[in-house]
Amino acid sequence: MDGSKNLANVFLLYNNYMEEEQNLREEIRALVRELEQTAREMTTILQSVHQQDGIQNVASVCEKTRSYYPAIKAHYSSLAAKVPKDQYYRFHDHWRFVTQRMAFVSALLVYLESEELATHEAVADAMGVVLTKEEGFILDLEDYLAGLLMLSAELSRFVVNSVTAGDYLRPFRVANFLSELSAGFRLLNLKNDGLRRRFDALKYDLKKVEEVVYDLSIRGLKPKQET
Repeated sequence: MDGSKNLANVFLLYNNYMEEEQNLREEIRALVRELEQTAREMTTILQSVHQQDGIQNVASVCEKTRSYYPAIKAHYSSLAAKVPKDQYYRFHDHWRFVTQRMAFVSALLVYLESEELATHEAVADAMGVVLTKEEGFILDLEDYLAGLLMLSAELSRFVVNSVTAGDYLRPFRVANFLSELSAGFRLLNLKNDGLRRRFDALKYDLKKVEEVVYDLSIRGLKPKQET
């Protein structure tokens, strides 16, 4: 009887552990949903750069998008307080996609503002997270790279809409940027299947942009700055 009682107590402990784990995951999911909502709002604002009035007012679109960063930082701060120390990767899947999306948004903002590549450190700082798990809640390097790879599809679309709006210089600059980005990723030994697939997509997007550049060139619409 004592053995059966001890066994029951052991399984009661297991049950308590599982319930606590489930409750924690639900709390984390709730925080992630709030983060996702803010990220969607930022993405929606950024999408306006594809419209003619948005292309002509890129700076104001970026400024409005950046106004959401305090909320983003607060969301990540709440997650950092909720996730047990040293268990980041145990729960990582909950916020992996939205973090990649935020890395993309941050990288796109930097490009629209300066036409430069957003560094890992700059993106992490904008989001209110850090680079190494020893320092706290981190922006995983692969999540940052995934965010960069999302840029190509957005910029290839931006190129087409820029031409429609009469901006014939931008496609040449975007082509140069994506070419350099592609060259950078070629230096990496990508073992992550998701990153490899997205890199293949980047090559396809670069090809589309180069076709636009070629079409502008043969039609005599290549701006003097790029001749």
